[in-house]
Amino acid sequence: MTTLDFASTTTPQWPGVAVIQLNDDLWRITRETGVVLGYIDRFVERGDFRYRAKRLIVRQNRFVAIGDFWRMDDALDCFRFN
Repeated sequence: MTTLDFASTTTPQWPGVAVIQLNDDLWRITRETGVVLGYIDRFVERGDFRYRAKRLIVRQNRFVAIGDFWRMDDALDCFRFN
């Protein structure tokens, strides 16, 4: 389990989930307790912003790309039930 004791809770989209912006193009998705669920990267494709959701697999110590989305809300939805 990865827990960040310095993680601050921002306004969550759903109860128990916090979105923490790390820079202009990267967000950390955590439980309110600080346990990391994954990340969302923003990148440019065909002149528009895209959002890539990546799930942290703690036991394997790696990230798995969940998908690429045109909207941030859609990328966040990947973490809704975790």
